[in-house]
Amino acid sequence: WVWVLQGWDRQDPPSPLTIPGGTRQSPINIQWRDSVYDPFLKPLKISYDPTTCLHIWNNGYSFLVEFDDSTDKSIIVGGPLENQYRLKQFHFHWGAINDWGSEHTVDSKFYPAELHLVHWNAVDYPSFEDAVMEGNGLAVIGVFLKLGARHEGLQTLVDALPAVRHKDTVIEFDEFDPSCLIPSCPDYWTYAGSLTTPPLTESVTWIIKKKPIEVDEDQLEAFRTLLFTSDGEEERRMVDNFRPLQPLMNRTVRSSFQPQLSP
Repeated sequence: WVWVLQGWDRQDPPSPLTIPGGTRQSPINIQWRDSVYDPFLKPLKISYDPTTCLHIWNNGYSFLVEFDDSTDKSIIVGGPLENQYRLKQFHFHWGAINDWGSEHTVDSKFYPAELHLVHWNAVDYPSFEDAVMEGNGLAVIGVFLKLGARHEGLQTLVDALPAVRHKDTVIEFDEFDPSCLIPSCPDYWTYAGSLTTPPLTESVTWIIKKKPIEVDEDQLEAFRTLLFTSDGEEERRMVDNFRPLQPLMNRTVRSSFQPQLSP
């Protein structure tokens, strides 16, 4: 039932896309000037082992690059987190055209795509499935993609995508270090939120990087050649696989940088 594990049918999702009474749903619009600088936020430390990368899977909603999370070989620590979190998978959300596609927005601006690196709290919980249900169970790094220069690190992934064009296809994909997809600028926003796909549980500490990475038009187009549908079904292009913005409610977005010192 957890799409990040087993996939879900986009035409018949097992959960409604609105959680009645939810108070910390995602994604949100980040208002640059309304974010609160927190001088106690630490730098985020990322340590990924390329050998933990396992495979790429088209789950009918996005493509997931999945990792061996049985040990602490690929972890993040610091930032707003109380302890270390293990990398489980990463995936992207994107639009049919470059005018939209990201899940989060900054001052109501959409980016053409957004990367999510999903981690779980293996210190407090015995499994990813348990962590999904807990308020401090998950930590997701969000990275915006903007149109610009070709991204050489991403290209390794793009070259593999034709093999997972259809839903439920899986290929081996090893020796990949996703830290190449994370901007070197340390600045980020953080807030308490939820998964953006069923079961939409309010278990995510979001860490949204301020600076986007650049990718080129061909690389974005490669995402759009994937399909929501299985082989033999009428083809539906995998585009616009993002959730609408959710209300901020009574939450505060904290920043690791001083907003007044930024453009």
